[in-house]
Amino acid sequence: MNAVEIEEAISLLAEQPFDSAEFPYLFLEAFGNKETTIKRLKSGNNNKSDLEGGVLQHNNIHIAVSKEGDVVETLQRLKESRTTTKAKVKFILATDGKEFQAEDLASGETVACDYPAFHNHFGFFLPLAGISTVKQIRENAFDIKATSRLNKLYIELLLHNPDWVTEKRRHEMNHFLARLIFCFFAEDTGIFNGDGLFTSTVKQMSTRMDVARRSSTFIV
Repeated sequence: MNAVEIEEAISLLAEQPFDSAEFPYLFLEAFGNKETTIKRLKSGNNNKSDLEGGVLQHNNIHIAVSKEGDVVETLQRLKESRTTTKAKVKFILATDGKEFQAEDLASGETVACDYPAFHNHFGFFLPLAGISTVKQIRENAFDIKATSRLNKLYIELLLHNPDWVTEKRRHEMNHFLARLIFCFFAEDTGIFNGDGLFTSTVKQMSTRMDVARRSSTFIV
């Protein structure tokens, strides 16, 4: 999986109702772990965690879902765990579905946020997918999220306008997307006179696909 695919998977996970039993496996799956790997962890064959409800992936991460309000203490137990050291774990992660905390054991960097916002920190965990988190990737995580959203928009537009992908109209499509990017930038930086003017205009002039597709995608 590449960074854009991981961002999409993590964002989707953050939107779902929290499942304490499944979260560690869904989190690992979002970073590209195969179904066979997840099955081995679930069966206990490859899970050497010494914490109740903990999931440990050798050379990678030690995850534990804590009782509500016990995230800080659980993260500390993960850090002090003998299996964390023995398995040469890179990251520890604790959450109760309300709070989310993690630490990179090599650098000492930490993440602490409300659970629904953890997807904003997906760049912190990219080494789990074998992606070296060079400074540029970490600093431009929101650019990756924007790329993901534009990719979804591109696919949706082609779904409803299949002729736009032809060689004859490809230039027009690229020009249209470039204009969208500029308009969103202009809105965010205050170039347009008004708060959320471009977004509200798109909503006003577009058709929601709630009935046909049960989604909140806007088609221009």
